Amino acid sequence: MAKARGDIKIDIEKCKGCEICVDACPEDVIAMSNEVNQKGYLYAVKIEDGCTGCTSCALVCPDAVITVFREVKQKKEQIAKITNVTGNITVTVDK
Repeated sequence: MAKARGDIKIDIEKCKGCEICVDACPEDVIAMSNEVNQKGYLYAVKIEDGCTGCTSCALVCPDAVITVFREVKQKKEQIAKITNVTGNITVTVDK
């Protein structure tokens, strides 16, 4: 089964560098920056593309600086149904 795909955006100027999101991320895609923001804090950054959009990081962030995005796949819908076949048939489905 394919993993869900997600992405995060971190407001680095509001991040206080508590590192809770780093510990909460099951995919290890968040780390602390080597630079400081305008408030003087090391801030969290996304370092990998393996985000699944699980929202763990955003849920534990005490300052609500993480926005999570998840790829939404179009749901499947029925376009044809064949029943009671008793002989040779031809089926054409227009897209």
